[in-house]
Amino acid sequence: MTEIKEWWGVVIGIVALIAWALRVESNTKANAAEIRRLWRQREEDQQSHRESRGTTLALLDELRRDIKTLLSRRDG
Repeated sequence: MTEIKEWWGVVIGIVALIAWALRVESNTKANAAEIRRLWRQREEDQQSHRESRGTTLALLDELRRDIKTLLSRRDG
């Protein structure tokens, strides 16, 4: 009983350290998963923007050709 009274603080400290380490590990894994999710979302967003820019460029190209056609008719 005397040994338990002498070492209870150390035992509680070790248990608390283990609990803290497990909590840190859990948070680290959750953060890593969130980072992977954000990277996937970023890639999807970039692909969406590329497609949108492609559509916009195609429309602008068509508009430019139409303007050139109209100007050539006016001048001719």
